[in-house]
Amino acid sequence: MPAISARLPDDEADELEEVAELLGLDRSTTIRKALGEGLAELRVRRAIEAYQSGDASVNQAARIAGVSIAEWLEIARERNLTTHLQPDDLSADADAAREL
Repeated sequence: MPAISARLPDDEADELEEVAELLGLDRSTTIRKALGEGLAELRVRRAIEAYQSGDASVNQAARIAGVSIAEWLEIARERNLTTHLQPDDLSADADAAREL
């Protein structure tokens, strides 16, 4: 596993220590957990932007977010996203679902 170093402002380093203590984890594990969850959220945010702008279909948004189509539809429902489904999108998404 590669090692990565980063400099944190004092307030973020203090918050890291606090969260690590709350979770009962060491700093390294807390950083990996926060990074993993943060990266997943960044992917979802980018997928939302692409989907809402019409640049991505349901299938494409799911791929950007790194989730299944069903998971993407749940994310879209939870975040009250407007649907941009066209008949071609539904056909392509159905084809993609069959491949799974």
